[in-house]
Amino acid sequence: MTVHPVTIWGEPVLHRRAAEVTEFDDNLRELIEDMHETNDAANGVGLAAPQIGVGLRIFVYKYQNDDGVPPRGAVVNPRLTLSKVPGTAPDPEEDEEGCLSFPGESYPLKRADWAHVEGFDGDGEPVDFVATGWFARVMQHEYDHLDGKLYVDKLPDRYARKAKKAAKTHGWGVPGLTWMPGVDPDPFGH
Repeated sequence: MTVHPVTIWGEPVLHRRAAEVTEFDDNLRELIEDMHETNDAANGVGLAAPQIGVGLRIFVYKYQNDDGVPPRGAVVNPRLTLSKVPGTAPDPEEDEEGCLSFPGESYPLKRADWAHVEGFDGDGEPVDFVATGWFARVMQHEYDHLDGKLYVDKLPDRYARKAKKAAKTHGWGVPGLTWMPGVDPDPFGH
């Protein structure tokens, strides 16, 4: 298993729709294990394949939940059905998100309260569950990566301006930028 560098906002693979997985084989299972290893090294709750430079519709997660779902898993070719996103402004304390591909920064974003997740595991077996609360947020965040969106692309104007300013300060927004989990300092201070 290998820990991969995490791509940073501006890397083209992060900003385009990922391709469907068509082969459930040893290469896919190895990729999923590498993604878990990378997510663990990064202290993440989730990681999508584009975040390690692979344009495929796969994400992994590691999150204790109250939904009867194993706390560690992978979803290949996921489909999400969401509850309505509340129209209220995001709470800066309750709704704050971070992203390994926008490292060290956090901003509030409203998300749906639940997500029905369907797809496949690394062996091609069906996956079907409902995630609630913060676990639903993790599912939505990772799924967005597969459609070429980062959570900062969905922020309300006030926070979007702050995120753009942070990206400019860090020099992000250009191809080729990464950070290495387990080698570089943890951007979120874990």
